[in-house]
Amino acid sequence: MKRIAVLASGGGTNLQAVMDGCQSGIIDGEIALVIYNRKKAYAKVRAEEAGIKSLYINRIQSGSVEAMQQRVYEALCEHDIDIVVLAGYLEKLDEETVTRFRDRIVNTHPSLIPMFCGEGYYGERVHQAVIDHGVKLSGCTIHLVDESYDTGPIILQQSVPVEQDDDAKSLAARILPVEHQLLVEAVKLLCMERIVVEGRRAYIK
Repeated sequence: MKRIAVLASGGGTNLQAVMDGCQSGIIDGEIALVIYNRKKAYAKVRAEEAGIKSLYINRIQSGSVEAMQQRVYEALCEHDIDIVVLAGYLEKLDEETVTRFRDRIVNTHPSLIPMFCGEGYYGERVHQAVIDHGVKLSGCTIHLVDESYDTGPIILQQSVPVEQDDDAKSLAARILPVEHQLLVEAVKLLCMERIVVEGRRAYIK
């Protein structure tokens, strides 16, 4: 059984989806650690209610971005983590962490990468950009994490139509359940060691 760490910054609905996936047996793994970087992040409450170890690691509290990244790396190592899930985590992992957990860090992004992604594209900003550009399809992407923003090999994608009367909130509300479903599937595949990476492409064996 794989040991999973989930890193979150907000409400933790993706965390909850992974927790439910583990509890139901869809995911052959256990969440051993939750790291959150905002004191009011509801992800902390979800972890506590489930009896999961949680750590607050913040850049201000740590003194610098580099010190924060080092603390995250050390926590992952200390808890013998196999797979790292970024669930709305609004911080970048350092090169040491990415190297140590290469092809075992998964991130979720609320658009069809390579559209509307990269530094500065997160949360409702993504959906607002989709609306502003007038595109007809959006969706979500689950990808492996590399040293840059949203550029790692893509594991799963699914499109969601943009309706004429959509705003950022309504589009986000329709994409989120799909995001949960794909994230659980991706973590399941990682735990089963069924993801094979060749260059920039990820295959499911």
